[in-house]
Amino acid sequence: MKRIFGIETEYGIAFTQGEQRRLGPEEIARFLFRPVVDWGRSSNVFLPNGARLYLDVGSHPEYATAECDALPDLIAQDAAGDVLMTDLLARAQQALEADGLDGRAHLVKNNTDSAGNSYGAHENFLVRRTMDFTHLTSVLLPFLVTRQLLVGAGAIIPQGIAADLRPAESNRAIPHGAQTTAPPRPGGLVYGLSSRSDVMWEGVSSATTRSRPIINARDEPHADAEKYRRLHVIVGDSSMAQTTTELKVGSAALVLDLIETGVPIEDLSLQNPIRDIRAVARDLTGQHRLTLASGRSLTVIELLGIYLEHAARVVDAGDHCLGDDDSAARVIDLWTRMLQAVESGDLSAVDTEIDWVIKKKLVDRYLQRSEAGLADPRIARLDFAFHDLTPETGMFPKLQAAGLARRVCTPEEVSSAVENPPATTRAAIRGRFVAAAHEAGRDFTVDWVHLRLNDQMQRAVVLRDPFASENEQAEALIAGLDRPPSPYSA
Repeated sequence: MKRIFGIETEYGIAFTQGEQRRLGPEEIARFLFRPVVDWGRSSNVFLPNGARLYLDVGSHPEYATAECDALPDLIAQDAAGDVLMTDLLARAQQALEADGLDGRAHLVKNNTDSAGNSYGAHENFLVRRTMDFTHLTSVLLPFLVTRQLLVGAGAIIPQGIAADLRPAESNRAIPHGAQTTAPPRPGGLVYGLSSRSDVMWEGVSSATTRSRPIINARDEPHADAEKYRRLHVIVGDSSMAQTTTELKVGSAALVLDLIETGVPIEDLSLQNPIRDIRAVARDLTGQHRLTLASGRSLTVIELLGIYLEHAARVVDAGDHCLGDDDSAARVIDLWTRMLQAVESGDLSAVDTEIDWVIKKKLVDRYLQRSEAGLADPRIARLDFAFHDLTPETGMFPKLQAAGLARRVCTPEEVSSAVENPPATTRAAIRGRFVAAAHEAGRDFTVDWVHLRLNDQMQRAVVLRDPFASENEQAEALIAGLDRPPSPYSA
């Protein structure tokens, strides 16, 4: 079968204070979403490109890509979110200055703030309802625990691992988009693969308001529930490099492919995945030994190599669901080169493609040129600048322009994704409806499955098939938008 992919990115808000008072995230968010509210009369809207843009709990702007059935479309849609958010940021800065407020607003595409709270970068994959979900998650979980070696964002994290691995403040509900960190740990700081690992408390769970699981098991398919289920992976980092995003989503999708196509794979379940995910985050060599539930021991590189071997066979057989053979080949190639680079200790072959490697090179160079240590505020500022989308202070666009961070999509493809939905999924219908209804000045409501005109007829269309880019009822609804409804029409 084909597969639907989606990425939800929660952005952080920061403010560099000028001579006047400091503005909090809530105030900055109001300036940021002022054009959104003016356009859609809400801070929760669907856009003509099929994506959803809204303000989440904790003043986190969130951009959820449109449904994509090909990996290149998803990369372009995700990059389009950065473009849209950067444009909103520029307009917010102009509004701040027009109101006589100095200082600068920032948007950061990372997963933690200065207070230690974490917010998410979630991946969504459509899977068959007939698939044994317990089996699926048991095969996928060890891969997700170790995948950070391939695609982590890189982070300055405590060297020690908390002895108490129970959820912090477990009696208090944790708002979506903001998790408490682990208890204090002994030791200093290290450069690790991911800060996200320390806020994961369970392998699979639907109770995301009490603790954060690696896989969210809540059954919310946004499609025909008899046919499909949506797999919601919430362990990943936000990725700056398009190549990192391609490997992050593509590798997980290939593991799902080998599960759904029935490729036999040995039981790689871990005895303690939560302790392992923290240990893996602190080991850049891939040599941390994982104890399997069977009692067998494997290094991280060995375990990822087993998954790679099976995924490569799926691609060679043409059974993958990435929607593009070139993308599938690139995923296998970069996966292979990453494991080789880590094992050899020479990361130069991937130092323009993987976030944690790109950032590590910058951090290492700064440490070599200065007397700073990892705890130095200048290192924290460098880390912040790596994820900063603010054109004046952000680092990543400059890295791309200098050829130090590779692209997957051309700027023209990203610009097209800002305006247009993927042509081969349900998002194409939604995008046309939103654009036409907005142009006609009609009051409407949409979500992932429904289109509705809020007039006396309350006409609505249900789109349960995410793969269908055409729908007769929806086309009739769109065609009638340029004329007012008759109260006598059937």
